[in-house]
Amino acid sequence: MGLLHRRREPLNGESPDLSDARDEISRVRGELERAQSALDALPIGVVLVDPRGAVLSRNHSTRVGRGHSDVLVQEAIDRQVTQALAGRESSASIELFGPPKRVIQVKATPRNDGGALVIIEDISERARLDAVRTDFVANISHELKTPVGALAVLAEAVSEEDDLEVVHRLANKMVDEAHRAATSIDDLLELSRIELGGRAVREPVVVHDVLRSAVIRSLAAAEQRDIRIDLDEPEPALTVLGDRRQLVSAVSNLIDNAVKYSEQGAEVFVSAVIDGRHVGLRVEDRGVGIPTKDLDRVFERFYRVDRARSRDTGGTGLGLAIVRHVATNHEGDVQVTSIEGEGSTFTLRIPVAS
Repeated sequence: MGLLHRRREPLNGESPDLSDARDEISRVRGELERAQSALDALPIGVVLVDPRGAVLSRNHSTRVGRGHSDVLVQEAIDRQVTQALAGRESSASIELFGPPKRVIQVKATPRNDGGALVIIEDISERARLDAVRTDFVANISHELKTPVGALAVLAEAVSEEDDLEVVHRLANKMVDEAHRAATSIDDLLELSRIELGGRAVREPVVVHDVLRSAVIRSLAAAEQRDIRIDLDEPEPALTVLGDRRQLVSAVSNLIDNAVKYSEQGAEVFVSAVIDGRHVGLRVEDRGVGIPTKDLDRVFERFYRVDRARSRDTGGTGLGLAIVRHVATNHEGDVQVTSIEGEGSTFTLRIPVAS
């Protein structure tokens, strides 16, 4: 049995042609709404402009912020549209200082009908990764230049030396420089890993476990200098929100720093204190201390208060930079108090887990 097609009867005396036109308008409107809905679901902004510069369509992702941010992006769109309507493809990047800091890329392409297509994309993460890679190359070049140069000089001296005692002494120095280079690489990789990882995983972490793991990790270095690490163990129930691996790394770096700048046979004290809505992971020493003028700079990469002593202790100047990045990733902070000749106290403050 065949299908019977019936023409819909026009309502209210409408002519068939007018009824069909209304159906067609309704269908087109539905397709436009579906297309706009698909555009709004895109993570990038899309603006369609006609040959006169009038906006035909734009999606929700073109709104990148409020107030000043939107004004800056709209100005960039207008400039790139002008270029595209003249037949030239163009792009520009705008830095929005936030918070948080963002980088927005605006790219305009001419269309065949004389109009323009504009793409607005948030490339903040891409820009951050590029900056981390650039920093890593610059840092590793900076830090490895000295030990690698020393190894070359020492190797050349060994090749020309006949005295066995001198050869042994030079060989030991080569081993020291090789260890220094390896330590620098490890610290640079750790710093880059933390930077590339972005925000820390936010899960409850037992403070007792973090401190014990950090102490165990630093024991070998402390034993070499006959330094005792005194751990005041917190209650097992005390927890913070964060990434266990990053926290252990940060506290271990604080302990290593305290060990390096303490006199042989001294003590380093590790504890945890509750400070309002934060837990302070504290490392205290009775070492050489830090001059007041240097307190604001000790967390900078490669900054050393006493460069001559740092060479003796094997510091890379990256440990405290790692601690600062961990604090930032955890929405916390790191504080230092110090008296030159009496010692220093570093406190890494992390939000407590409710």
